[in-house]
Amino acid sequence: MSGDSQPSERVQQMRDKAQELEQAAQHATDPAERQRLTDKALRIREQSERENGRGSGTMDPM
Repeated sequence: MSGDSQPSERVQQMRDKAQELEQAAQHATDPAERQRLTDKALRIREQSERENGRGSGTMDPM
């Protein structure tokens, strides 16, 4: 069932990208660029959380 692992791979890629953006933001010298990178990383993390929540068997069903 390789279809089951595909969403989690996409989520992991999104998290990796967000991490890269956060690291780039830490090294950015321009405050506007730092803020832009931080905001983009946050949006990617939020999206990955939404995608991870959908169909994820690891979350408590409440």
